[in-house]
Amino acid sequence: MRPSGRTLDALRPVEIIVNATKHAEGSCIIKCGDTHVLCTASVEKRVPPWLRNTGLGWVTAEYGMLPRATTTRNRREAAAGKQSGRTQEIQRLIGRSLRAGIDRVALGERQITVDCDVLQADGGTRCASITGGWVALRLAINRLMAAGEIKIDPLVDHVAAISCGIYAGQAILDLDYAEDSEAGTDANFVMTGRGGLIEIQSSAEGATFSRSEFDQLMDLAEKGVAELVIAQKEATT
Repeated sequence: MRPSGRTLDALRPVEIIVNATKHAEGSCIIKCGDTHVLCTASVEKRVPPWLRNTGLGWVTAEYGMLPRATTTRNRREAAAGKQSGRTQEIQRLIGRSLRAGIDRVALGERQITVDCDVLQADGGTRCASITGGWVALRLAINRLMAAGEIKIDPLVDHVAAISCGIYAGQAILDLDYAEDSEAGTDANFVMTGRGGLIEIQSSAEGATFSRSEFDQLMDLAEKGVAELVIAQKEATT
C-alpha cells in the first residue's frame, strides 16, 4: 500500500491554472498533488550572441524554490551568491526538454525564457516544472501567433515529464516525497506527446534494479505522460 493510498499506476491529482500572472506572455500554476509550481514564459526579441543572424530561436529555463517551499526554510540562493549544483542541473534539464518540442526555425530569432518557481514541494518538482513549463510556452506562442509575429506554429509536440520508482518492492507512478525518500529506485522520464523519449534519469538507491523492473517503470511513465498531455490540452484549448 502506498502512503497516499493511490494505486500503483495512479497520478496525484493534476490541476493547471492558466494565466496565473498579469505580465508574462504565458503563465500557469501546475499542481501535482501537494507540489505546486508557478511557470511563466517571457518573450524577448533577441537571442544569445552565438545565435545572432542564424535565423534560429532559443528556449531556455530558470528554476528555483521559494524559501518555505519545504518543511523548513531554505536560504535564498541569491543571498548565498550562487546557485546550487542541483538548481543548475534542473534548469538545464527543463530547457533542453522544452527545446526538444520546438522548431527553432519557425520560432525565429527570439528567445523565450521559462521560469519555474516552486511554491510548494512534495516530490517531482522538476517533472511538474517541465509539464507546466510547456503550458506556459504554449500560451506565449499562442499570443505571438495571434499578434501575427509568428506565421507557423513552432511547437511540434507536447512535452511532459513524470517520476516513477521502485517503492517497497513495487513499481509505482508519480512519487511524492514520502515515497521518493524511501524508494529503492528513482527515475524521471521526459517524453513527447507522441511517446518519443527526450531524457531518462534513473538511479538505484542501494540495491540494483533489473531490466524487467525498468520496463515496468517505462510502461508506467508512458501511461502517466499520456494523462499529463491530456491535462495540458485541456488547459490550453
